[in-house]
Amino acid sequence: MNPLASYAILCCTSFFTLMNPLATAPVFSAATEGLSRRERAGVAARASLTALVVLLVFALLGDLIFRFFGITVHGFRIAGGVLFFGMGFNMLQARENRYKGLPVGDPPNMDRLREEGRDFAITPLAIPMIAGPGAIANVMILSRDAAGPLGKLVLLASILVVTLSVFGVLVGADRIIAILGRNGLNVLKRIMGLMVMVIAVEFVVAGLKPILVDILR
Repeated sequence: MNPLASYAILCCTSFFTLMNPLATAPVFSAATEGLSRRERAGVAARASLTALVVLLVFALLGDLIFRFFGITVHGFRIAGGVLFFGMGFNMLQARENRYKGLPVGDPPNMDRLREEGRDFAITPLAIPMIAGPGAIANVMILSRDAAGPLGKLVLLASILVVTLSVFGVLVGADRIIAILGRNGLNVLKRIMGLMVMVIAVEFVVAGLKPILVDILR
């Protein structure tokens, strides 16, 4: 397969599994219960836009961040892989992610939600529920793997596409839950957890390989 196509597939699959909109959907549905469809779409749009901006900033400034803190990409790749593996393991066990904020079945006061909808959309919905530590670490690693301007463009396009899909899942959260049910969502969550763990292993191996080569020389 073309390296650029492989990179694009890795970007899309890793971002979708780490942003995990299917796990966020029940939380969003419970937290916005009682709002009109338009109001819920507004909350979803603000959250998705905020997450998009955060990820784009890290995608564009990833190299500067690495240089500023003196971090090597290999070390960051290993640390990110360990983080991803833990997240994937929790997903595989169908556990609630500790970053998932509001519990299902405990919606906030609706008047307060309408007044503070903008704040709720930004945190905890956008950060850290959608653009959490895993997604941010992923975008910084992938930004270093981008092959030239075209690779960077693929990365930015992947972030945009996945963020739009997150928005679509949130807007259709009630319908998705009704179709899949809790059991169906748990099955998908476990599948995505396994994918995250596989990606984590690949990142750790890729990070360790050059370090071990230098040691053995």
